[in-house]
Amino acid sequence: MSHDTPTRIDHLKELERRNSLAEEGGGAERRARQRDEGKLSARERIALLLDEGTFEELDKLVVHRSTAFGMQEKRISGDGFVTGYGRIDGRTTFVFAQDFTVFGGSLSETNAAKIVKLMDMAMRVGAPIIGLNDSGGARIQEGVVSLAGYADIFLRNTLASGVIPQISAILGPCAGGAVYSPAITDFTLMVNKTSYMFVTGPDVIRTVTHEEVSKEELGGATTHNEISGVAHFMAEDDAECLAMVRELLSFLPANNLEDPPRKVCSDAADRADASLDTLVPSESNQPYDIKDVITRIVDEGYFFEVHEHFARNIVVGFARMNGRPVGVVANQPAFLAGVLNIDASVKAARFVRFCDAFNIPLITLEDVPGFLPGTEQEYGGIIRHGAKLLYAYAEATVPKLTVITRKAYGGAYCVMSSKHLRTDFNFAWPTAEIAVMGAEGAVNIVYGRELERVVKEAEEQKGPLSEEEKTLILAEARAQKVEEFREQFANPYIAAEHGFVDAVIAPHDTRRRLISALEMLDTKRDKNPAKKHGNIPL
Repeated sequence: MSHDTPTRIDHLKELERRNSLAEEGGGAERRARQRDEGKLSARERIALLLDEGTFEELDKLVVHRSTAFGMQEKRISGDGFVTGYGRIDGRTTFVFAQDFTVFGGSLSETNAAKIVKLMDMAMRVGAPIIGLNDSGGARIQEGVVSLAGYADIFLRNTLASGVIPQISAILGPCAGGAVYSPAITDFTLMVNKTSYMFVTGPDVIRTVTHEEVSKEELGGATTHNEISGVAHFMAEDDAECLAMVRELLSFLPANNLEDPPRKVCSDAADRADASLDTLVPSESNQPYDIKDVITRIVDEGYFFEVHEHFARNIVVGFARMNGRPVGVVANQPAFLAGVLNIDASVKAARFVRFCDAFNIPLITLEDVPGFLPGTEQEYGGIIRHGAKLLYAYAEATVPKLTVITRKAYGGAYCVMSSKHLRTDFNFAWPTAEIAVMGAEGAVNIVYGRELERVVKEAEEQKGPLSEEEKTLILAEARAQKVEEFREQFANPYIAAEHGFVDAVIAPHDTRRRLISALEMLDTKRDKNPAKKHGNIPL
């Protein structure tokens, strides 16, 4: 054998050398800078996310093809993206992570192709895909081919929507075209103080509009969790964010043809909670926390809230009922009296549509006084946005159960998964008030003239009355009519007589009734008319 001929050992050494270079990324100095900013490396993030030892990397040796701006001398294996698959709680999951130490995690033609390949494979095998984003956006040195790479990814995001779960963790900057892929995915998580999302950064805004704004104010985790609603979760560091992703996936099926994973439940299905009987205040204008209701009826009292900081007048999230994952939508009387406004409608509609796409039953807890009035809401399109929630509930074919705990007024009664929207079971607590509007407002309209006559008749009997006496007589008459209206119209029994409420139940029996209904609906099959797709009022 010639000494110049490579041996098997030489080949293995060369493979080891190339793999080692790929794992170096942008080098020790840049990795140290990443750590100093409180951020993990791309590979550390993947290791934390996936079950230990399960990651299988793909396209590790890919390099960019650009020759402009001296780029031919700056080829790094992997080209700044780590892609592959592994397992989370034993289930196959695809993942890509942007390495900010390599060209700022910027998107090139080749690393876009890596993501596209991964997404296509995830679709073929029916497994979730998770993006760990830490990128400055398109690679400027590559021009239009980088932009084309983004468009290729956007297309896959759209085609995969409703087929496999797509989750985006924003773990650093995410700017320009880089923000649109996360926006199409199902859930977006951000890290406080280290992650940012914006279409144009503070420098561009300062130049174009002369506005002074910091990165944190413009596109930080707090901004997108509380104000814009772009993000669904906020973590304090990378590790907490990745733990949230794992927890979120525990409620979701691998794809739209599977049912969500069930867990063994040690919480009795027939558990009663007497505290529910007195949880709703006797005065209908007094607030209470709907999360107290949720945690008392779900397994182990555990509720995984989604969009916690945005549109707090409505609560959405995941829980389990006798081991089965469910999506919960609930009006929140403790914030804006649980009224439906633009943000609440959009928040709930998107969540309902996600649950329906992935076979997750829906439980709705209703205590809603109506839609928020005012010019700001009307000019903002409350009619169109409120219709989104109506549309979402109406088209959903998963098991749907509603419990009216107190108020169900006006159009909001119809929108919140009423019987008329193909909801399978509608229950009401004895405290439920189902009417066109609240008793106080209704009395002014229905009994307005009668109340005027009461004051006039009192004057005819007693002579001229002082303003104070008139006010007192009117208040007593109004109170009587309010009570009369509640007895005749604003109670659950009228709706029950019409079959719009399937049963008026004792609050302490809510968990048992919901679990019983879910078990009965386990084989439910429903469908919508054949069509390309509906035209939801976007």
